[in-house]
Amino acid sequence: MVSGLVFVRLLSGHEEAVMEALRQISGVQKVIAVFGRWDLVVSVQVGDTDELASLVINKIRAIPGTTATETLITVGLKKPKIFI
Repeated sequence: MVSGLVFVRLLSGHEEAVMEALRQISGVQKVIAVFGRWDLVVSVQVGDTDELASLVINKIRAIPGTTATETLITVGLKKPKIFI
């Protein structure tokens, strides 16, 4: 499984419609509206990186009102060793 965060920039006035469309996409776990450079943060989980690319390119970016995305793949880190 691959988990990630997709930051989404929108055209003004499209927030509700885009959020609703995102919630209908398989693999989308959570949609959060934020203030700042990005308008939404979308938590996703899919089978592999190919599915993640398809979800972002073919589904999220295809939603009318979406102008840009940035995707971060999450990683599980073990407790770091501290050397003194």
